[in-house]
Amino acid sequence: MPIELKMPALSPTMEEGTLAKWLVKEGDSVASGDILAEIETDKATMEFEAVDEGTIAKILVAEGTDEVKVGTVIALIAEEGEDAAAAAAAAPAAAKEPVAKQGGETGAGQPAKEAASAPPPPPAPAPAPAASDGGDRVKASPLARRLAEAQGIDLSGLSGSGPGGRIVKADIEAAAGKAPAKAAPAAAPAAERAAPAAPAAFDTDIPHEAVKLSNMRKTIARRLTEAKQTIPHIYLTVDIQLDALLKLRGELNKGLESRGVKLSVNDMLIKALAASLMEVPECNVSISGDQLLKYRRADISVAVSIPGGLITPIIVGADSKALSAISKEMGELAGRAKEGKLQPHEYQGGTASLSNMGMFGIKQFDAVINPPQGMIMAIGAGEKRPYVVNDSLQIATVMSATGSFDHRAIDGADGARMMQAFKRLVENPLAMLA
Repeated sequence: MPIELKMPALSPTMEEGTLAKWLVKEGDSVASGDILAEIETDKATMEFEAVDEGTIAKILVAEGTDEVKVGTVIALIAEEGEDAAAAAAAAPAAAKEPVAKQGGETGAGQPAKEAASAPPPPPAPAPAPAASDGGDRVKASPLARRLAEAQGIDLSGLSGSGPGGRIVKADIEAAAGKAPAKAAPAAAPAAERAAPAAPAAFDTDIPHEAVKLSNMRKTIARRLTEAKQTIPHIYLTVDIQLDALLKLRGELNKGLESRGVKLSVNDMLIKALAASLMEVPECNVSISGDQLLKYRRADISVAVSIPGGLITPIIVGADSKALSAISKEMGELAGRAKEGKLQPHEYQGGTASLSNMGMFGIKQFDAVINPPQGMIMAIGAGEKRPYVVNDSLQIATVMSATGSFDHRAIDGADGARMMQAFKRLVENPLAMLA
């Protein structure tokens, strides 16, 4: 019986993806851990690995196919000792016509109009309980075992989503850090549960080019709509003198030159935001159903512009890291973000965000909160302004910073105290090094 390879859910928000490239062909032998394909998710291009050994009997979804639903069968693997040709011939009819779009046709040339009239495929079965290999040993891929051992996860308590109930990498990632199940809250009104409607299509006689939305742009549109519709934002702005921070940055960079480290202003602002969140922990929180999550460390998501959208790689534990470590990590994360090579755990999560548009000369802006986080700091450009210093009017380098706070979780007074702490740390940056 051939093993069905299904479109995996490579991130919690992924509902469909693009099969960007096959790295194997029909007839190739594969082993557990081999990379089979590159899949474009809603945030990045990720590698899809094999969990079983065998021979690629049939590829059912061609590379370049987009809108492939999670759970769609994309290929068949003949097990050891099984005839690959027979396995390919035994492929179920539903699997041979993938639920996906590629140009104007689906599957092996069936017109899209005819495919639309075909009955929908049966729903994918729920993940089976973790399978056993005949003894007391739970059935899991080698990679899943290594990840489970490293993170202290008991495999016997997991359900496997791989072939035959095998536990795979995605099951370990889903289990890592997952809180115990809670009773489901009372059903919300239908109007509150409904997903935001997609913008209505319209005709125009203005000369234009119609460009299909990427998976990333669709996700950005959906999440920003949800954030503005469901989170009551409160905005607090302070003006901050940057001269002391710029002076310290120059001195630190001279000392770090031999180590190949060059601090940016943004690196120092990441540290300042993390430190201010620890100083005012009432702002380092998230709303989770009927609970308030109070975080014990500051994981700062940093907005990075990439082709096609925006992504937020995370500096984990920025409050306890040296500025040089933040600078190195941010450079490495930003580089891989622009290449589309970040892993889900590197951009999903975080306790607060920082978005800096100062390099574009933007003086001030209000950023949209990145749920489920409780706040985001928007940084404007540092510029020479008339500024009162020691009771006299002088010229100083000043920037405006605006904090957006989730008013359900954070009171205005607490947000104001955090902005005050952020201003004090930036204007007296030696405190960040203590």
